[in-house]
Amino acid sequence: MPVTVYERILDLLEAEGINTLFGIPDPGFIHMAMTAEGRGWNVIAPHHEQAGGFMADAWSRMTGKPGVCFGTQGPGVTNLAAAMIVAAKENSPTIFFGGQRSRIAYQRVRRGRIQYLDQLDYFKPAMKFAGSIEEPEQVDEIVRQAIRAAMSGTPGPCYIELPLSVIHETYDWAPVLPPEAYRLVHQAASAPTVEQALDLIRSAKNPVILAGQGVFTARSQGPVGELAALMACPLLQTSGAAMVIPGLEETTFAYGFSPAGNAAAEASDLCIAIGTELGEPLHMGVGRHWAKNDKNRKWIYIERDATAIGINRPIDVPLVGDLRDIVPQLVEGLKATPRSRSAEFEGWIELQARFKAETLASVPVGMTPVHPARFVVEATAKLPKETILVRDGGSTAIFGWTFSQFQASDIVWNQNTGHLGTGLPYAIGAAIATEGKRPVVLITGDSSFLFHIAEIETAVRKGLPLVTVVACDYAWGLEVGCWRKQVGPQSPETEAHWGKWVRFDKAAEAFGAIGEYVEREEDIWPAVERAIASGKPAVIHVPVDADVNAMDAPNYDEFKSWYTDFKAGYGSDV
Repeated sequence: MPVTVYERILDLLEAEGINTLFGIPDPGFIHMAMTAEGRGWNVIAPHHEQAGGFMADAWSRMTGKPGVCFGTQGPGVTNLAAAMIVAAKENSPTIFFGGQRSRIAYQRVRRGRIQYLDQLDYFKPAMKFAGSIEEPEQVDEIVRQAIRAAMSGTPGPCYIELPLSVIHETYDWAPVLPPEAYRLVHQAASAPTVEQALDLIRSAKNPVILAGQGVFTARSQGPVGELAALMACPLLQTSGAAMVIPGLEETTFAYGFSPAGNAAAEASDLCIAIGTELGEPLHMGVGRHWAKNDKNRKWIYIERDATAIGINRPIDVPLVGDLRDIVPQLVEGLKATPRSRSAEFEGWIELQARFKAETLASVPVGMTPVHPARFVVEATAKLPKETILVRDGGSTAIFGWTFSQFQASDIVWNQNTGHLGTGLPYAIGAAIATEGKRPVVLITGDSSFLFHIAEIETAVRKGLPLVTVVACDYAWGLEVGCWRKQVGPQSPETEAHWGKWVRFDKAAEAFGAIGEYVEREEDIWPAVERAIASGKPAVIHVPVDADVNAMDAPNYDEFKSWYTDFKAGYGSDV
């Protein structure tokens, strides 16, 4: 029986377990959105296509499946561009559908065609795959190739163009195939390399696991936690994946931002890198905290893309494949010979406990406006364990690395891109992915929050349990610090500040959310607690000390060491 193109696309996505669609319905996509909603899908219309792309990205991270969004021809697709680029940089398998003029309009030799851009040529360089469905019989091959490309090797986004002349066409397709019939869904490592890895693990004195964002976006926390337990070793967080696997709270240390993490990295004689690019925030695995003992350290690298092996540093045992398949191979091989903790490891656990206590004790009390560190402490001190934490901002994010009191099992943000304004859309995408069953708390700076503030209405419309706590310095805080450090204390700080009359609590109420204005530090947590208990969208506006926010960001030297072009001799002391 003939089926329309848009219905077939939904059929193919459903075969992958996808049931959510983000986008602003327009003449090209209204039937797809209407049909999806009729099938019981979540259909979410943002107020800006860019925000919809970020929502789909977060949905993907929380489910391990490709996120899907769409934009209308011309302006809608143009608005998706930033989200597409962020997804590419963050290795997020997001499928972007773009509308397009009909073929006859596309091919005509004419000037001044309205709402027309050569979209494929613009986006091909950033996408893992970009294709246009010219005829109905192409639907299966193009949609499957997009999913295949998005989920194979290093994950990433794909773009599919849907001309108006095609989307309503019908065709008599064969039955929908399951994913394993048209793409690689399992990719274990070869038995010989697994044995080599097991030999290194068994002979190591002080191994560490370096867990990147890929561990969490693959939803592989359980197997990686089991591996860490069998190895009796520290789990080092990357700054982009500062999450904790349940059960490993006291043995998880932040690389670069905790003495225990740095000590464990320096002393390690084996590092198993999982779900990470070994990029600049990790000093490529060769500099800074790795440099001291580099000649004595072996590396096992679990990586889906064979061409990534050995680029940033030599690898002793590459395990090429999907971490969801390889980590269980290592677990199975170690079950008969679990390790015991080393004396050094016990010392690092004690060091970490002291560091956390001393860090908390160092946070100033009683300042008005609130000290940014105290803002983070109070906002995160008692969050429910199931909370999804979302980050956004410059200085606010940096203060969060050091002073957050919450060991989150899921954190959503974009370290690799550093793109401001993703926080609220990410929070909505994460809440939709978990069907509103987990509270979502966004800790953000004010400048970042302003990017997509209209999406408060989206959260209200969808009834999401989303609490936003905004640190307000009424400025581009990190940039104010750059002005003062580079130009001097009397710098003009051109356009680095904005109106102190802005009230996010009042804006939230105007959108239909709960709004609170909090000036005293002791009132921050009670406000957060009330907001979480309500189960509704809420915004808490907290003024913070602008000078501290600009000039005293903690561990700034560590942050600056990520940028190789700040100094010669990468890995040397800052």
